[in-house]
Formats: sequence, structure tokens, C-alpha cells
Amino acid sequence: MTDLVARTRRLDGPVDLLAVAGRTGLLFEQAGHGLAGRGIAARVELPTGPGRLLAAATVVSDALAAIEADDELRRPGTGPVAFAALPFADATPATVTVPSVVVGRSDDGVSWVTTIGTVDNPIHDIQRGDLEAPPTPWPAPSSYTVRPVRPPEEWCAAVAEAVSLLRAGALHKVVLSREVTVEADLPFDVLGVLGRLRASYPSGMLYSIDGFVGATPELLVSRFGDVVRSHPHAGTIPRSGDPEVDARRAAALLASPKDRAEHQVAIDMVLDTLLAFTSYVDSEPEPSIVTLANVQHLASLVEGRLSSPPADVLTLVAALHPTPAICGFPTESARALIAQLEGYDRGRYSGNVGWVDAAGDGRFAIALRCAEIDGHR
Repeated sequence: MTDLVARTRRLDGPVDLLAVAGRTGLLFEQAGHGLAGRGIAARVELPTGPGRLLAAATVVSDALAAIEADDELRRPGTGPVAFAALPFADATPATVTVPSVVVGRSDDGVSWVTTIGTVDNPIHDIQRGDLEAPPTPWPAPSSYTVRPVRPPEEWCAAVAEAVSLLRAGALHKVVLSREVTVEADLPFDVLGVLGRLRASYPSGMLYSIDGFVGATPELLVSRFGDVVRSHPHAGTIPRSGDPEVDARRAAALLASPKDRAEHQVAIDMVLDTLLAFTSYVDSEPEPSIVTLANVQHLASLVEGRLSSPPADVLTLVAALHPTPAICGFPTESARALIAQLEGYDRGRYSGNVGWVDAAGDGRFAIALRCAEIDGHR
């Protein structure tokens, strides 16, 4: 990739990142800010096995460093950028994509476009009108079949076994998941799904990477310069649609010893992990309520200053994954029980989704509220 150059130029006015990504592009945005990518300048195969995320940090950093940068803005998300949806398990294969076109919009309103190609490649002459071409509407499916992949009685037996081990003190917490498939009479429209997720979860982090789409509320880690942030969520209660009932439920969640204890496990793990990389790190003194369309969560913002030289965002992802919120505690005991009881490969669900640039800045969220879309399935 040594003959490639990434040219970053400012764009005038706002840009719709979802329109830039379209049906086949890459997207990671929150409240209209973030990055969207098109095309492929490079694909990087990541190693598998124990320690794969830490090894991936080096592989991706080397790939981005090999691309020459002609960057007018020099801010997080400019220059060459890699998008990734990293699997939950170390043994699951994964790739990282460096798009040939990336459009960014920061929360201070600045927009830009980065193109990657050889020096004289026409891709560098891309016009603003080419970035937000209106999509052709797709017909919506009219019928669906929804089924659990695992028989309900087997799932209930797995949960009962986990509860028995918790009561026996074998571990403090474990988070089990199950797979559900939805099949339609017509192909699913990724763009339509993303549009509805954006409307339903306006505060969530909206993402789309190689058929993997979702809207997650939980920031695993961001790194901009020497500032590191995480926003752990743990403790959940359903919403009713009645504001008075939801307010009472939120108060009960904040007062719940069980949920507060669960939340503290997540906070302590993030603080203890980041302490090794920082000169200072702390969390909010009390959790707050994060309200989504269907549930409410306990959440606490964690923020710190990275020691010099600052660790890149993928190194921080490697240290933090998996969190107690999607795995359990102690971590290795929970991971072993998940492998024993779940009966399927989670794939990218509850892994990490986000982006990293050549400076090591980036944002990664926990991949929740998501689906793998493949045609009708």
C-alpha cells in the first residue's frame, strides 16, 4: 500500500452520513456526527487466537501508516481510517476495511472528505454531489418468519444451569445470549433499517459494516489525543410508555441494590483496566439514567488522561474487551461458561464496532441492538 495517498479536504456545509454510506458503505455515527465510508482501498485480515485484539492493533496501525497522508485538517478521523466490527470470540475470523472514500462530520460542525488512491487517481476529484446520491427505493417485505435457532427448552435448561452455578459461588455474573433468525419474503433493505434505527434511537451509535447493522447506546472506549472516555451501561429496566410509570421505574433502578452492585462491577473493571494506561482516570460519582425507546439503563461516564506516549484506541479495546456487561465476572470463568452453554458462535454480536485513524484516535462501541443482514435473512 506504499503507493497510496490519502487526501483530506474540508467540505462546506453539513453532510448526511447515512446518505453517504448508502446500502453498501460503512457507517459509524451518533447524532449525525461520525464517519461514513465507500469503496475499498485495503482490507486487512486480522489474526485469531489468544491476544488477537492486541496483535490486531499493530497490524492495523502498520497498514494505516503505509498510506501517505495529504491532510489539510489533521484532526481525529481525517487521513486514512479503518472501520472494524470485531467478533466477541478470539477464534472468530475478522477483517478491517480501509475505505477509498471517507466523509466525516465532527460535533463542532466541521465536515471533510478523504479519498485514497494513487497520486493521479481520478477518485481524488470526487464532487460533493457524488457523495449523497438519493437511493432508489426498495419494496418492503410483507411477511416474516421469526424463530429461535435453539429450542426454548434447551435455552431454559442452559439458563437454569447458569443460575445454579451462580448460587454455588462458581462466578459472580454471566451474560448468556441466544440467536433468533428472521426470514422475509423479500430482501431486507439495509438503508431502510438504518433509517428506522436512527429515528427510533437518536442518541445511539448507528453502525453498518459489511451487513452488520445496529444502534448501540454503549461506548466501550474513545481516544482523542491523550483523552480517553468510556460509558459503561449495566442495570436495565423496561419502559412502559407512560412518563409517570417510567419515572418511578427509573427511581427504582437507581435505588436497586442488585442493579447498583451489577453496575459497580462494570465501572470498577473499566477503571482498573484504564488505570494501567493513564496518569489520571475517574468516573462520575453516581450513575445516571440513559433512556432509550424501550428500556432504561444505569450508566456512568469514565474519563481520564493517557500517559505518554498514549495508547492507541485498538490497544485500549484489547484491554477492555469483554466487559462484565456482555460477558460476566470473573471474565475467564464467564467466557468459559458462555462457550459451554450458548451453543453457537456469537460472531460480531457483543464484540466491538468502530473506527481508528493513523494517529491511533478513534471510537469503539459494544456491538449491541444489532443484526446480521443477508438478503432475505
